Amino acid sequence: MFRRDPLQQVGRGAPLERQREVPEETPIAFTYDRTTFAVMMASPSDLEDFALGFSLTERLIEEPDEISALEIVDLGNGLELRMSLGVARSEELTLRRRRLAGPAGCGLCGIESLKAATSPPPHVSSDLRVTASTVFDALQGLGNHQQLNATTHAVHAAGFWSMRRGAFIAVREDVGRHNALDKLIGALERAGEAPDSGFVVMTSRISIELVQKLATHGCPILVAISAPTALAVREAENAGLTLAGVARTDSFEVYTGRRRIVL
Repeated sequence: MFRRDPLQQVGRGAPLERQREVPEETPIAFTYDRTTFAVMMASPSDLEDFALGFSLTERLIEEPDEISALEIVDLGNGLELRMSLGVARSEELTLRRRRLAGPAGCGLCGIESLKAATSPPPHVSSDLRVTASTVFDALQGLGNHQQLNATTHAVHAAGFWSMRRGAFIAVREDVGRHNALDKLIGALERAGEAPDSGFVVMTSRISIELVQKLATHGCPILVAISAPTALAVREAENAGLTLAGVARTDSFEVYTGRRRIVL
């Protein structure tokens, strides 16, 4: 989703009047049994995937069917994803609820304690192995699925490359990198795709929340076009995740989990 805005392009010569396609960004509230848990700034698309993926990666639920109902409500000044949970899960959520107002670049804003920000994710023990050439194929092909970015040049993408199919089976875009990953994970869960049947490629830097979300999902390999933070590398090592960054169509850097990359 995007709109066209007028602009003035300034260069060495006379300024030019142009238009630019800019991506939409809107507040999206996640509510469970009518109680707000988080508010994220995100692209208003693939919201069913977003609701499920966020709920899973934030460890609010363990299985998709724990969400008994989902309603998307347009409130005029934002969107609300109204979800219903079972009694036991709802009571558990009440005990650990946090309110989060997160800008697009931040996936951990609003957490109530330092301990919560660095809570260790599950360990990933998958034996999946991929060749370097397969990673290059995925990097080469991701751009073909980035329709919104091709128009706006302003959003991130997260794609899942299936080893069985030898192609991307899902790609999601968003103004926030962590939102794109949540949407992707939600799409994979809804499709019943095993998390260790492929790997994730992203068009962003690698920060700790991406590592935590992917490890929680159980996917063993994350490839991204930018570099990781030091904390993300440590978290990936502890989680048994393979982390590859600064990825191009002819090279990439492997920071952790080298055993899964076949040279």
